[in-house]
Amino acid sequence: MQREVPERSPKSALLSRRSFATAAGGALVALGVGQGLARSAEAEAQVSPGPRAAAAAADGPYTQAFLTQYEKIKNPDNGYFSADGIPFHSVETLIVEAPDHGHQTTSEAFSFWIWLEAAYGRVTGDWAPFNKSWEVAEASIIPPHIDQPTNDSYSPAKPATYAPEHPQVTSYPSELNPSVPVGSDPLAAELASSYGTMDVYGMHWLMDLDNVYGFGNKPGTGDELGPGKMASFINSYQRGAQESVWETVPQPTTDLFKYGGPNGYLDLFVKDASYAKQWKYTNAPDADARAVQAAYWALTWARAQGKEGQVAASVARAAKMGDYLRYSMFDKYFKKIGNCTSPTGCEAASGRDAQHYLLSWYYAWGGSTGTGGGWAWRIGDGIAHQGYQNPLAAWVLSTVPALIPKSPTAKGDWQKSLTRQLEFLRWLQSAEGGLAGGCSNSWDGQYGTPPAGTPTFYGMAYDWQPVYHDPPSNNWFGFQVWCMERVAQCYYVCGNATAKSVLDKWVAWAAEHTTVGADGSLRFPSPLRWPGAPDTWNAASPGANAGLHVAVVDYGDDVGVGAALAMTLIYYAAKSGDADAAGLAKALLDAMAGHADAQGIAVPETRRDYNRFDDPVHFPAGWSGTSPQGVKLGAGATFIGMRPWLKQEPGWPKVQAYLDGGAPPVFTYHRFWAQAALALSFASYAELLADEGGPGGGDDTTAPTIPAGLKVTATTSTSVSLSWSASTDDTGVAAYDVYRDGIPVGSPTATSYTDPGLSAATAYRYRVAARDAAGNASALSAEVTGTTQAGGGTGGAKVQYKNNDSGATDNAIRMSLKVDNTGGGALSLSTLTVRYYFTGDGGPSSYTTWCDWAMLGGANITHRVVAMSSPKAGADRYLEVGFTAGAGSVTAGGGSGEIQLRVHKSDWSNFNEADDYSRGTNSSFAEASKITAYVGGELVWGMEP
Repeated sequence: MQREVPERSPKSALLSRRSFATAAGGALVALGVGQGLARSAEAEAQVSPGPRAAAAAADGPYTQAFLTQYEKIKNPDNGYFSADGIPFHSVETLIVEAPDHGHQTTSEAFSFWIWLEAAYGRVTGDWAPFNKSWEVAEASIIPPHIDQPTNDSYSPAKPATYAPEHPQVTSYPSELNPSVPVGSDPLAAELASSYGTMDVYGMHWLMDLDNVYGFGNKPGTGDELGPGKMASFINSYQRGAQESVWETVPQPTTDLFKYGGPNGYLDLFVKDASYAKQWKYTNAPDADARAVQAAYWALTWARAQGKEGQVAASVARAAKMGDYLRYSMFDKYFKKIGNCTSPTGCEAASGRDAQHYLLSWYYAWGGSTGTGGGWAWRIGDGIAHQGYQNPLAAWVLSTVPALIPKSPTAKGDWQKSLTRQLEFLRWLQSAEGGLAGGCSNSWDGQYGTPPAGTPTFYGMAYDWQPVYHDPPSNNWFGFQVWCMERVAQCYYVCGNATAKSVLDKWVAWAAEHTTVGADGSLRFPSPLRWPGAPDTWNAASPGANAGLHVAVVDYGDDVGVGAALAMTLIYYAAKSGDADAAGLAKALLDAMAGHADAQGIAVPETRRDYNRFDDPVHFPAGWSGTSPQGVKLGAGATFIGMRPWLKQEPGWPKVQAYLDGGAPPVFTYHRFWAQAALALSFASYAELLADEGGPGGGDDTTAPTIPAGLKVTATTSTSVSLSWSASTDDTGVAAYDVYRDGIPVGSPTATSYTDPGLSAATAYRYRVAARDAAGNASALSAEVTGTTQAGGGTGGAKVQYKNNDSGATDNAIRMSLKVDNTGGGALSLSTLTVRYYFTGDGGPSSYTTWCDWAMLGGANITHRVVAMSSPKAGADRYLEVGFTAGAGSVTAGGGSGEIQLRVHKSDWSNFNEADDYSRGTNSSFAEASKITAYVGGELVWGMEP
């Protein structure tokens, strides 16, 4: 899912942004191609002028699949667009990820819309929808002058006032500190000279299209109009890396103090001597770069049709956007890049010394509304995430004449950025092939000192979870495919050797962990974890990163992620000739097509994180205010309490039942970006690989015979081995799909398979199907049961700990734990408990505990506070952490992944943790001998107090 980043302003709090937010032959029939192309003339007339005649010439099955998916997206009855013609984040409103309801929109959605219309222009020759998407963007999500009115007061010599970020929301508001030196902005003057304005041309990341929050920051008004139906700029994240969507306080982008408290919403985030009414915006660089990428393809395809002039104005907009996008290449406060370990010790920069040339998590700008004197500010960001890099956009903006920006230094900046981005990805590539997180020029958001031994990239510290920590930012496989899709397109266009080497390794890793079942089921990596660290970067002699690893924690079938994976494989295969990659792309597309419904393509999702709907939201002590909708804000407010309209949604009873102790709710969502990505993947496959013969390939429609003689040949405490007789086929069997308990787990080419990583003394059911190269699949074999052997004793475990709250005397104990299996066999986590010892320091005898996030899923973690019958020094209670059966088991050498925990007293009074037995001060993971672990009730780790 897309996520955010926090940032701070010189006069008050800035905005934040999480961009945020994974082979059935003949499956394209399920898309309803004929039905889609026969939709009513009335619906079609609202899509674009005259598409029917243009579409009629495109009769290949994957082009038809693109057109069918396109028409589902553009059909007004399906609900993808607002009354203003702006794409919603999702059709469904009750959805919480980075946007906290579905009828918000993001710059990400806009960028996918622009790209979708570019592909439509290629297929139909109709470029009006592509131009329209840019016109709507310019009229809405790109703030016009009236919404950023005081840029003429901006001083490039003093771009912003420093305010540190903090690890926890409880540390906010953050105090402005004008004594910390900041550098100068080298872009502002040349941008103003090139475009005749001091305004910034970039998309703001978030809008509330139904204005349910009621701020009424309608584009083109420069005002806070209040409740009413309109598209409205808003923002949410703003309080440190640990702030999740469940802890946000939505706020207006133009804050005129009409709502919130006496200072509007500003004093929730930044502490200042006085507060001025102001405007502020945050840009998500990956979205702007994707819009540039889409403009390049539109230019390429229109030129091939002899219609370059029809897209010239939109392409010029993209070039201009790319000019301002360079703000994402600079440190937040324009300080020097590299070895920044204190706010005052990190030097202010001038010129290019503050430029890291990567696409960072955001850039932002803002200013006063003019009352009490004009002022304005701009900041970049010193934190870079692999998932945001776009080497294709860098190549385009430095190479393609129509897209080279006007500013005199822009071409050189993007040339250097292309090289730097590819070096960055090479530096982050694990031994297996996955890409680790990123780097920071400002550790903890306050130019802190990284842990000793932290590797660096041009002096910037490695961070496996750059930007946000709840959940860890690089654990989502979607960031892998979003980045690699762009690398693959860059490789396809320019043949860059570094891009190819990164792709070769990544594609092999991703393919190894991707399974497409004979029944159309999908399975590719979902959450990931990142043991180890890369080598410190040496451009002259890059290291092999033998100590950096990626582990797949679990698997998923998110169709948006699957579409991006397919797109990566398509472009890679088209350039390299890799037939296996092309075949896997086709299998993914055909399988996803089998999940079509009336609104698009989607699969059910189990939302265990929805147990956080009733989480409390922190407000500073004594702060109170009122939202435009009359909701009281302050102590005691909860996520759902601040958003009461969500309880009126049809799906709310499922959420409420979960909050009351029932099963996690299951929803099927139609996210705009995912639906557009699916359409684009069909179009790309048709353009670059094949669009004839239909899914399944050619005229081969004969399935292999059913595998016979399936049997269990061996078992251990962690594995089951199988064998079966070979199937026959008129063209040959390509692979066998092995199913465990109805889920695809492997696709061997031989007639045997060993299924690893299982729990001891557990029965598993297996069936096998055969598949040929055309995608024809046999029926499933007869079922056999394999039971793993009992484990050998209790095994071993060790506990790692880090402190998530540097304050020892506040009202919360916050920590992260990891438990690693040190035994020789699989460890069933339901047999494991962990104890963290502390003192209550008076106050009530009752406590509230939370699992804020866990790699295994918060619903699979149990937690409670237990009073000790015999108190010890530093311990009269312990937090006991356990695991449900749903947590499964971990193999020898494996681990639980991170578990983020929190403890409060029932009256929220303060602790004094300084003397607590188990507490450590380390802010990164380290072994913790004063935290104990038990397997089957037997102590296997640590020392009890």
